[in-house]
Amino acid sequence: MKPLAQLHIDIDDRVQSILTERTDWLCGKGCDGCCRQLARVPQLTIAEWDLLREGLTELAPEQLEEIAKRMAAQTLSRPVTCPLLDLSTGACPVYLHRPVACRTYGFYVQRDLGLYCHDIESKVTDGALSDVVWGNHDAIDQRLAALGKSRPLTDWFAEWIAENS
Repeated sequence: MKPLAQLHIDIDDRVQSILTERTDWLCGKGCDGCCRQLARVPQLTIAEWDLLREGLTELAPEQLEEIAKRMAAQTLSRPVTCPLLDLSTGACPVYLHRPVACRTYGFYVQRDLGLYCHDIESKVTDGALSDVVWGNHDAIDQRLAALGKSRPLTDWFAEWIAENS
């Protein structure tokens, strides 16, 4: 099995465990808060980009045009809205092909980079999720590093569009 596929299985297993144990967990279908309030554009390894690109090639040309416009409009202002997010539905059109950063949002944390769910943080602060222990993203980062250097999603996308124009 490829390392990225195994990482996805491990993440999905852990996420499912959290959702099973915590029926009050905020992350789930219909929640796009993290996608609308990213600290930065997701960073992807080549393996992640290859998978995401598969999903992108399945989209209608109009969807790709809209994504391309949002990619080009990315600025240095924060928070960042994911350029892949369908703003009208709040859904990800490439959900099955999404990168690790998207698979782990709300479940793993890089607090120093602002990569965590602020709604969950509020519930922890208020005592509603008092047993949540903030972890870090080190284990995931180490496994991703083994897949190669990461680049911003916008860079991968721009290069792909240029190659296919």
